[in-house]
Amino acid sequence: MSTSAAEPLHPATAAVVAGRPEPVADAPLNTPVVFASTFVGGGDLEYGRFGNPTWTALEDAIGALEGGDALVFASGMAATNAVLATLPIGAKVVAPTHAYLGSLTQLDEGQERGALTRVYVDISDTDAVLAELDDAAVLWIESPTNPALEVADLATLLAAAHAKGVLTVVDNTFATPILQRPLELGADVVLHSATKFLSGHSDAVLGALVVRDAELKARLISRRTILGATAGPMEVYLVLRGLRTLALRVERASENAAALVERLSGHPALTELRYPGFGAIIAPVFADAASAERFVAAARLARFATSLGGVETTLERRRRWSGEVVTIPEGLVRVSVGIEHIDDLAADLTQALDAAVAGA
Repeated sequence: MSTSAAEPLHPATAAVVAGRPEPVADAPLNTPVVFASTFVGGGDLEYGRFGNPTWTALEDAIGALEGGDALVFASGMAATNAVLATLPIGAKVVAPTHAYLGSLTQLDEGQERGALTRVYVDISDTDAVLAELDDAAVLWIESPTNPALEVADLATLLAAAHAKGVLTVVDNTFATPILQRPLELGADVVLHSATKFLSGHSDAVLGALVVRDAELKARLISRRTILGATAGPMEVYLVLRGLRTLALRVERASENAAALVERLSGHPALTELRYPGFGAIIAPVFADAASAERFVAAARLARFATSLGGVETTLERRRRWSGEVVTIPEGLVRVSVGIEHIDDLAADLTQALDAAVAGA
């Protein structure tokens, strides 16, 4: 591939080189952390809620990966809230029945306040989604969904939504820009919980939005500033550092996930093993909650934890959370596959599956 500035870089390269200081003599290779709440007046920064050089570096890097202009937020929830805060009162939001619990909670609370009307659909049922678009203001997509792992026909849904003037938001947390770039398919907004795969080390909470439209970007910046949904510079620095290995981590974790599906499928403990065909999340399903809990408790290498996207394999039974959607099976365990050696991972999860059966 040519390295000329006229040609876009592959995402794996952009993750390494984007958002770095100019390569002049004695410049640092990495953007330093700027700890400042106040800046000397007369420039673009002025105050810590308006901007920070460390933010800019990460925004440049995420923007290069997704193919748009990125904005960082204090968390993925803050980023979600910023999008919803730009909507007119009563706006209809079409969203997946199964999605990140925090996003669904914000939509439910918005309806309870009369701020919006939310309609839930099976995002993998393209016809059902299309049937709800006529009077919609927003189509909110997760693909794959959390934790059901349903996959949307992004190209068809985004094209249909745009034809009807519907704003489209795609939560790309699970797939990452290494595996799919929704802006290239026509999405208006891409959302990330950067806490997860973008960071990859389970040590920072952060969110990001990526857009191409300048007016929409300005409205989201206004929401970030007014709502105070601003990120700490240390968290931003940690995510930027983690981002440099995103392509390698996603590649290894995805290979591990595919291999685990092959090795674990057909085990008598399982009623189903969900896998969207790409990415690093799989979901073994057990006959009941007790079997799923035995599996989680028996895992030694994989760690019981609620988050995902780190270098380590984590797992949890999702219905342990009282707010989880009731159509998620009681025995579904979300497994975020890490970058450990596949033989070690497979051995650990196999013995955990054996324990789930033995304890029945």
